[in-house]
Amino acid sequence: MKITKVANAEARRIFRFCQTGGRLDEARFSSAIKTIVEQKPRDYRGILSALKRLVRLELERRHVVVESAAPLDLGEQQRVVSGLMAKYGNDLTFEYRVTPELLGGLKVRVGNDVFDGSVKGRLDRLAEAF
Repeated sequence: MKITKVANAEARRIFRFCQTGGRLDEARFSSAIKTIVEQKPRDYRGILSALKRLVRLELERRHVVVESAAPLDLGEQQRVVSGLMAKYGNDLTFEYRVTPELLGGLKVRVGNDVFDGSVKGRLDRLAEAF
């Protein structure tokens, strides 16, 4: 479905309205969606599609993927969680993966930010330097 510029602009305006303190307020967002569905403004399907995309991007921005060569114990997980929550806020979701190819260390992805402290990453950077 092709979304018009007007529908995208309206969706961004509604999305900004539904944020409080830089975070999406679910009650406001739910109310806005209900209003759009009831009133059915021009190109409301495009607006809803654009809002869906904005929410998906916001959720991805708040999702953390932690990769390690070996499973992390509870203490290590808590150190990672506390450090990331101090930097990015409290409403993060965490996913832990074991990736033996890393050889050691951690690779952490928060939305578009990637922190690669793995041995494989260091070796790759060293190989690129030569």
